[in-house]
Amino acid sequence: MSALVRQEIMSAADLVVVKVGTRVLTNPDGTLDKDRVSNIAAQLAALWHSGTKCVLVSSGAVGAGLGRLGLATRPTDLAKLQAAAAIGQSFLIESYNRALEPHRLHAAQILLTAEDLQERTRYLNVRNTLFALFESNAVPIINENDTVSVEELKMSFGDNDRLAALVTNLIRAPLLILLSDIEGVYSGDPGDPASKVLSVITDLAGAQANLVRDQPNRPGLRLSTGGMASKLIAARIATSAGENVVIASGRRDNVLADILAAKDVGTLFLAEGPALDARKRWIGWSASPNGSLFLDAGACRAIASGGKSLLSVGVTHLEGDFSKGDVVSLRDPAGLEFARGLTNYSAEDMRIIAKAPTERIAELLGHRPYDEVVHRNNLIVLS
Repeated sequence: MSALVRQEIMSAADLVVVKVGTRVLTNPDGTLDKDRVSNIAAQLAALWHSGTKCVLVSSGAVGAGLGRLGLATRPTDLAKLQAAAAIGQSFLIESYNRALEPHRLHAAQILLTAEDLQERTRYLNVRNTLFALFESNAVPIINENDTVSVEELKMSFGDNDRLAALVTNLIRAPLLILLSDIEGVYSGDPGDPASKVLSVITDLAGAQANLVRDQPNRPGLRLSTGGMASKLIAARIATSAGENVVIASGRRDNVLADILAAKDVGTLFLAEGPALDARKRWIGWSASPNGSLFLDAGACRAIASGGKSLLSVGVTHLEGDFSKGDVVSLRDPAGLEFARGLTNYSAEDMRIIAKAPTERIAELLGHRPYDEVVHRNNLIVLS
């Protein structure tokens, strides 16, 4: 059954997002592995010329910068770390471009901040740019703009795994491939000879709880920010939007070709349902909520299980200062976020109509522009 599923998924993957991690791209001493960069570029070119367009989300800028500067350890000072990222990023993109040129392709550098995907207009502009690059025989190579990011380069995206998942949702790519330095998700501790790579995972929640086995003492970890936990979070984002994900080893020869040929390589995560439209993807995972609406148990059930809109009577209280049209977080009685949506009412109005039935909105506000606080068409259930 899994072989047939893989074949069906890969035959439909005409657009792929590939993320390659720092551990794959750097040597043990932290310098950029140019041979590995060339190998990845050659694999992307082979897919491209076979008709599969690719976007590469590439880590490695900080590691490349440390190697160029001759530093043995990662700086703790933010400004020096950002300087290393700036130096390394130029070296990284130059290496990709030189590796792609023999294949008649260009490397197109795109540096993003979280705000680029949170604000709707900028979100759409990034999407349009990516598709324009496809028409120009340019492989988009994406990284976070580390030179202006904060929190010691612990990305506002979370890490490049999450960024890759958001890019997958942005362009509605049917497949996300996360390349790491391990073969996939193991059934137990990867160091245990009895552990096996799982071919397919359908219970992602169970995998997150039971199968994360990062090895903190592996060489190269000092340069990376991800790990298996972050890859499973990225898989959750992409599969929740209706796309498929593969985690595999970036050090395996021809790994991308083998995955697209439906060979049993890495671990495949199946989409959890039909593909969502672009607007709901942005609401659910790219935009940042400007406030929270806390709901009673009945409203939570109606939204999560009944496919209903949110009405004012189901809102018990709220937090934040939001305006009409903003993204808000929908939370259960325990305060846990389970959905997001675009609100039809401001925080000021919501404080007046919370707990009130719909028919009283006009009486309380003097008008009733909407029956729903959040319409089902502008709402996404996250869990």
